[in-house]
Amino acid sequence: MNIVYVMSNLRIVAYLKPSCGWSNGVRAILKKYNLPYEDKDIINFPEYREEMIMKSGQPFSPCVEVNGEMLADISGQELEEWLIAKNYVQRIDQPVDVPIDQACSGEHYHSYPIRVNFEL
Repeated sequence: MNIVYVMSNLRIVAYLKPSCGWSNGVRAILKKYNLPYEDKDIINFPEYREEMIMKSGQPFSPCVEVNGEMLADISGQELEEWLIAKNYVQRIDQPVDVPIDQACSGEHYHSYPIRVNFEL
């Protein structure tokens, strides 16, 4: 078993889609390093998408905010490299269960149910 040394008191908010390759890659890295985070679903909760756009200055996801620093339009691979470079985690050789640098595809969208709410 790998022991992960993590900087304490990280506050992580991830603006993610329910089923997207990029979003799943970000989730996989956060899980790999046992990092607690708030998952804000930008598809089913439009207010989270608006919050993401306001904070990041752009509309592309995923976006991950770590201790107030916004990482816009980031992949799981980029997130892992950033966390290591900032000394928030130490690299571990542990595989993840999804690709960490893969775009969304129709195949992924059809594998998970998605609920979309429309305001009338």
